[in-house]
Amino acid sequence: MRRQGTNRAERLRLAVDALPARTKEAMIRGLDSNRIVVGAYVDKNSGGICPMLAAHRNGGRTSLASFARAWDRYTDARRPRLATRREIRALRAVLEGSLAALDTDDTASAAQLAQRIRRDRRAMESESFASTPPTDRHRARQLRARPRWAWLRPSRRYDDYRDLLAAAEEQLSEQWAAELLGERTSAHA
Repeated sequence: MRRQGTNRAERLRLAVDALPARTKEAMIRGLDSNRIVVGAYVDKNSGGICPMLAAHRNGGRTSLASFARAWDRYTDARRPRLATRREIRALRAVLEGSLAALDTDDTASAAQLAQRIRRDRRAMESESFASTPPTDRHRARQLRARPRWAWLRPSRRYDDYRDLLAAAEEQLSEQWAAELLGERTSAHA
C-alpha cells in the first residue's frame, strides 16, 4: 500500500533524522559560522554555502542527497539565494530536536523531563529572536488528520504535552515535599 505524501517540513525532519549525530552537530556549528544558501551547493554571488557543505567543513563528513532535496523543497528554492533567518531557525530547531530525541533517556522520570523542558524553554526565551512574534498561523484543525503532524517530540500533540507537563510538575512538587519533610524529620531526630 502506497503511503500518502508528506509535507515539506516533515520531509526535512525525516531527512535530518537520517543524518548521523556528528553531522547534525557539525551542521549546527556550520549554521553559526557560515552564510547559508538554498538552491545551490555554493553561491558565488553571495558567498554562501549549503547546510551540508557547512556541516562537512565542521567535521560532519556525510553525503546524503535526500537532505539537500528536502532542504531545497522546504525553502521552495527556485534559484540560488541566501536562506532567510526563519528558514535557518527552522533548520536549527529540527536539528536540535533530532539531537534531543537521541539524548532522551527512556528511564528519566516525568519530573526530570519537566525540568529539562523548563530549562530548554528558559534558554529559548533568552534568545534574541524569542521577542519576535511568530508569523505562522495555528493549523491544528487543518493538520489533525495527517499522521505525525505535530511539532512536539515527547508527545506529538499539545494536549498530551500539557497533561505530561502537569503530571511532571505534580511529581516534582511531591519530590520537593518529600525532601523538605525528610530534612525536617532528620532535624528533629
